[in-house]
Amino acid sequence: MPLKVLGTARDPVCGMSVPLDAPLRATHRETTYLFCSPGCLQRFGQDPDKHLGGPEAAKAMTAAAEWTCPMHPEILRDRPGSCPICGMALEPRTVTATDEENPELVDMRRRFWICALLTVPLVTVAMLTHVRWVELALATPIVLWGGAPFFVRAGQSVRARSPNMFTLIGLGVGAAYGYSLFSPVVYFEPAAVIVTLALLGQVLELKARSRTGAALRALLGLAPKTARRVDSGGEHDVPLDEVRAGDLLRIRPGERLPVDGVVTEGQSAVDESMITGEPIPVEKEPGVRVIGGTINATGSLLMRAEQVGARTLLAQIVRLVSEAQRSRAPIQRLADRVSAYFVPAVVATAAVTLVASGLVDAIAVLIIACPCALGLATPMSIMVATGKGASAGVLFRNAEAIEVLHRVNTLVVDKTGTLTEGKPALVSVVADGVAEADLLRLAAGVELASEHPLAPAIVKAALDRPAAAATEFRSLTGKGVTGRAEGHTVAVGNRRLFEDLGIPLPSALAERAATLATDGQTVMLVAIDGRAAGLLGVADPIKASTSEALRMLRDDGVRIVMVTGDGQVTARAVAAKLGIEEVIAEVLPAGKAAEVKRLQEAGRIVAMAGDGINDAPALAIAAVGIAMGTGTDVAMASAGVTVVKGDLRAIVRARRLSRATMANIRQNLFFAFIYNGVGVPIAAVGLLSPTIAAVAMAASSVSVIGNALRLRRARI
Repeated sequence: MPLKVLGTARDPVCGMSVPLDAPLRATHRETTYLFCSPGCLQRFGQDPDKHLGGPEAAKAMTAAAEWTCPMHPEILRDRPGSCPICGMALEPRTVTATDEENPELVDMRRRFWICALLTVPLVTVAMLTHVRWVELALATPIVLWGGAPFFVRAGQSVRARSPNMFTLIGLGVGAAYGYSLFSPVVYFEPAAVIVTLALLGQVLELKARSRTGAALRALLGLAPKTARRVDSGGEHDVPLDEVRAGDLLRIRPGERLPVDGVVTEGQSAVDESMITGEPIPVEKEPGVRVIGGTINATGSLLMRAEQVGARTLLAQIVRLVSEAQRSRAPIQRLADRVSAYFVPAVVATAAVTLVASGLVDAIAVLIIACPCALGLATPMSIMVATGKGASAGVLFRNAEAIEVLHRVNTLVVDKTGTLTEGKPALVSVVADGVAEADLLRLAAGVELASEHPLAPAIVKAALDRPAAAATEFRSLTGKGVTGRAEGHTVAVGNRRLFEDLGIPLPSALAERAATLATDGQTVMLVAIDGRAAGLLGVADPIKASTSEALRMLRDDGVRIVMVTGDGQVTARAVAAKLGIEEVIAEVLPAGKAAEVKRLQEAGRIVAMAGDGINDAPALAIAAVGIAMGTGTDVAMASAGVTVVKGDLRAIVRARRLSRATMANIRQNLFFAFIYNGVGVPIAAVGLLSPTIAAVAMAASSVSVIGNALRLRRARI
């Protein structure tokens, strides 16, 4: 593919920006790259894949230099800015690990604070003394400097023939300020207030996007910075970007796996909860695949790297989230659609009025059409609704989530951490020829010294019956543990451990173990003094509130679908207890997103509820993503709604609040437009002075604000 850049490219070796006319360039796999120095060009030529991590990484690097509009992806720029069509702030196409603050956020924040500091004394002067030259001195920097970005965007909307909110802001502020320069009656105050409020809205929007980018950068940081490579020279640490497919890597206990690959030597348990969502670590042995970013628990592993750089599953999750997070239609689209017709109509009306009645009446038309109330109609309701939601345990990340949530008719749910607690717990104790309390106490005594991930569940369950730590402790990787506790020889593990120790397993215990396994439990056999004494079942308990929450959602007309990375047996066992009929198990992150997309293509309005990194792509692509507040930062950043305590009943409350908010916004828009619909014709025929027009404009704002505040009393 040809090089695609819009001003600058990035050197694939050092990452520096390179101008398009740079003479140093090289082509690799049909993609052309530019370089800042001969040294970088030479290093690239020696081993391109070392710097690119494969063709996908090269594409990602090119995309990282581009900024696009979330509403209009065909708009591409090589630097931050605003969309010439809708005026929204551009965002980078690809999130990188570099933590750089958005320069537009820095600029908008500086403008807002300076304008806010000037607006306070301006409003005070306007209310008390009306000293014209003081108002002019305070309002001029607010309007001309603080409002400059809005005038630029208004101009872009005119050139693009796409009137929007910024067109209205530019016209309203320009009319109020321009008229005040040449009239004894001044309107500096409304012009300044509009600019300051508009700046505040931009700062809040840009900060929300920055938080999302920070969460994705944290996700990229899950991969270790180095890997321990094994070659003919022994074992030594190398930077992660020097790892190539085929390298042998040593993974020590407690370390994160650097890349995707296959185990070639050793046995261990690996915590893959960040990918599959399953809290119980997975046993790994030669020939089994492992995933970069997951955590090795106890044993040492030797693995062969297969997928590196941008081709790892972790990198693909980041890419999926980044692509799916393109903001969909904002809640202001109704106002923008009306504005597309309203703005030209107001301008035409003002022009006709200018010819027929004169400048003062024409200015009155523009002033009463000032978009202050229209600009407040949705933000005020959203502000009140988000506060109301927070007090009810629901956090809304964007306005779109509030708009869409009440229309959702299908809820896709993850299992672990969403329907269940997300933490293994001892749920079954079966004793044979010994008291249950003794069985648990002795097993806990051995597990006290164990590093196995399930050991804490047994120890925690036996806290009220403490046991002394076992002596002669031995850990047999992939099988279990043995030791002496209170004078008894105790073994806790699986069937392979019993076989190695020559301990027969009674048929009754074997059948009981099979039943518990079918119920989704991980079963550990216990032997005391060389005889099978019972078994322990560990599972992820279902949250106490889950059953009621699902019933309430079904009563509200929502279809429930479980999509999980867990095995079929465990997933169906949980689904049966909760009455969930549709279950899709053993699904990786991309598969979850694909399932959400499949339901959407079938005409369903889909919400996704999950708590893990593995849920992030599906959360982002769903009409509404719902994250558990007890989950990961990336899941919450990918979702439009966060349930603070992880209680699914909060989704029902959020849907009720969504309905109330949308009704409130429609009422606000009615109040905003009714003043214009009635006031503009009256002003056009010369029956409304600019002063009365300003009062009417203020009254419309008061109506909108008062109506929005009613949401605080909504019953959800």
